[in-house]
Amino acid sequence: MADRRQHLLDAAIRVLGTRGPRQLTHRAVDVEAGLPEGSTSNQFRTRDALVAGVFGRLVEVETAAWDQLATELPPGDVDAFVAVLGRLIRQLTGEGRVIVLARHALFIEAAVHPELRREIGIGRERLAEWGVPLVAGLGSADPPAHFRMLLSLIDGLFSNQLAYAEDDFDPEAAIGALLRGLLPR
Repeated sequence: MADRRQHLLDAAIRVLGTRGPRQLTHRAVDVEAGLPEGSTSNQFRTRDALVAGVFGRLVEVETAAWDQLATELPPGDVDAFVAVLGRLIRQLTGEGRVIVLARHALFIEAAVHPELRREIGIGRERLAEWGVPLVAGLGSADPPAHFRMLLSLIDGLFSNQLAYAEDDFDPEAAIGALLRGLLPR
């Protein structure tokens, strides 16, 4: 049952990330998943339940990506941090773009759905539990604030590259500049 649920949520992410929020319907997810009509509505009775499920799955996928990033980082090495984070951003604006587009579509939905806003807040707190200590290890004097700034920069890089892809996209330059401004020399 859990595998079918995950399969449906992955299909919903693809629908959301390739067609946008207006196209996220139970029927569209059934078709994308290659399952009989009604499969999605059996798991997620309402569209709100489906959206909440998609958000939960996105948190799982993104947490796994951040966890992988953490395994590649030597502690306290700013240059390695910049390089690994830049590689992750390139991957998520390239072959992984559907995930970021789906997440951004949910962020827009959250503007009018307080429950989704609350879930996004919880997801950001979970991410901060991982990321704030990492930023502290780089020498930050205010790790929570600096981590929020880093996330804002990353979201901006995602938005700009996905909306208008630049051939010379250089996320490392922006990340490096931010960190040089925030961290002690």
